[in-house]
Formats: sequence, C-alpha cells, structure tokens
Amino acid sequence: MRVLLTGGGTAGHINPAVAIAKYIKEMEEDCEFLFVGTERGLEKTLVPKEGFEIEFVKVSGLKRKLTLENVKVLMQFVTSKIEAGKIIDKFKPDIVIGTGGYACTPAIYAAHKRKIPTLIHEQNVYPGLAIKMLAKKADVTMISFPETEKLIEARGCALTGNPLRPNLFDEVDPQTVRNQYGFDSKPLVLFFGGSLGAERMNDALVDMLHTGFDGFNLVAATGEKHFEKIVARLDEKGVDYKNMKNLALLPYIYNMNEVLGASDVAICRAGAITISELNALGKASVLVPSPYVAHNHQEQNARYLEKNGAAKVLVESELNGMSLKKAISDVLGDRESLLKMRDNSLKMGQRDACAKIYAIVKDLVR
Repeated sequence: MRVLLTGGGTAGHINPAVAIAKYIKEMEEDCEFLFVGTERGLEKTLVPKEGFEIEFVKVSGLKRKLTLENVKVLMQFVTSKIEAGKIIDKFKPDIVIGTGGYACTPAIYAAHKRKIPTLIHEQNVYPGLAIKMLAKKADVTMISFPETEKLIEARGCALTGNPLRPNLFDEVDPQTVRNQYGFDSKPLVLFFGGSLGAERMNDALVDMLHTGFDGFNLVAATGEKHFEKIVARLDEKGVDYKNMKNLALLPYIYNMNEVLGASDVAICRAGAITISELNALGKASVLVPSPYVAHNHQEQNARYLEKNGAAKVLVESELNGMSLKKAISDVLGDRESLLKMRDNSLKMGQRDACAKIYAIVKDLVR
C-alpha cells in the first residue's frame, strides 16, 4: 500500500499524521509513505526527523479580511494543485490522508480529481477552514469530538478521536512518580502551558508561588525559553523555590506521560492533542485556553469539556495567582466532584484512534 499524508503548519496538524503513518507501518511493513507540506511549516523539520520523506508545494492560508493578498493566495492555490498533482502522479498513492492546515488542501483536491480515495482528520471541536472546505470532497472526514459533525458538511463522517503517542498508556505508579520529586502523598497537580510554555500562565504561577500554597504537590513546567526569567522573578520576590518541598519547577517535563499519568489535576492549555490525552486517561483539569489561536478553537475545545463535566475553564483575562490557586483548591476540595470529573473525562476519551483510522483506510483501499 502506498500512502500519501498531507497537512502542516503547526505540530498539532503534523503529529497526528506522523502517528497515523507509524501505526500503518506497524501493521504493514511493506507500506510506502510520502508526506506533502510547505517549506514554511514545522513539517519541514518534524517529518524528516521521524524518518519519513516529504515533498513541498507553495501554498498560503487565506487572510480573514478581504485584501489584495488573498488574490495572490488564490492564484498560488491554483498552481499548488498542479504541483501536488505532479507529486501524486509520480508517487501513485493508493490513498491520501489530510490532517488539516492550509498545507493539505492542494493534495486532497488533486487526489479527489484523480478519483484516489481521500481521508481528512480534524483534531479540534471547531473545524478549521481547510477541513470545512475539504469535507465536501473527501470520502471520509474523521473527527475527534461528536460535536464537530454538526459544524461541517461532509460526504462521510467517522468519530475516531485523535491519534495519541503509545507511551501515554504505560502503567504508572503515582507514589513512585511523587518520590522522584521528593513529594509526600498529597494530591499531585501538573501545570504546563504547552511545549513552549505560556507567558500569562507563568505570570500567574509566579504570583501563586509568591503567596505560597499547601494541600497539594505541584510539578510546573515553564517552557525552556521562560525558565531563567521565571527564576529571576522568583529571586526578586524572595521566593526560595528550590527548598519548597511541595514544588518541582522545571523548564520542561521529559517524562510527561508519567507525570500526567500520576496527576490528580492538570492545569494546562486546551489544544486538541492535550485534551484528547486528558480524556484518554480520565484526568480532571482546569483549562486555560489560549486566546491567540485561529477561530478561538482552544476555548471551543475547553467549553466542550466543561459542558460535559470533565473540566473547569479559567479564561486568560481572569487568570492570576489567586484565581489559579482557588481553581486548584475548588477541584481538589470536593472529592465527589473530582471523581465525577474524572469519570466524565474518561467517558469522552478515545484510546484507539489509530486503529479506527487504519480500519477506514483499509476499507477505502479495498
């Protein structure tokens, strides 16, 4: 089987494609893979790093306002479909899979024109513009949350969930993880603002550490580029964070699957993969959606979990040390409510997304 995968711009579009490719490769060793993306996106480095070949087309995203730049983008899209068509004609894929972002549109359109089976995958609750457009062409639109089906016009729709990293499901002993940080048996709270960190979340963390906290242990990741600045600010405020017995302040958490698996509550952004991991493990969370993303999709994700009783939402405009500490205390302070949040989160979880996607691929190729 020859599989062409396309999508990119951000890791949120690329990582699901890589996870799908790895799973198919595990199931069928003789498969051949090719990725199509843009040289401007993270796919240029992430895909080769995972051991897959990639070719590039020149395409850009439409601006939200009517501008002359959009005329250029539309003309570029026409030529990018020709470029993608040439790549497809040369590779001769049995199926083309798109995982979102404007980078995936040329290849899906070109494959559809050639009557090659096409699949697209939406990671978020609220679909991106590319997926909304492509859903009318693709054979099957795979979604991660039931709510998404109401927001698209698709030829065919399948609830698969988001492809997740396999080590997420490794067995973890919570007390063993606590012992790594010298913690006692109090509840474990995980705090992180995404792989790069989040400045406003870090501001609230500094405020909370300055006033102090008790009743729980905290593993907090600031992001590599923010760490030294955070340490300097804590020093200025006279906070001896190294000797706080209930705190582990880190630039990055390399054993995230272990810490997340052991945590009682996670304080984090509301990116699609993050909340899919929370749900797959049945974790309660306080979500601080980023307001700096397209279509405000993180708040859409967060509100969907909140509506289903799986999370609390704390918007960034209301975030400070006091509100952060209160949110944590409110969740941990009501044991019955905490257990219900975990149960609701687990009910929403999709643990076998790659297997479901592979089954759809086989059905279409057959």
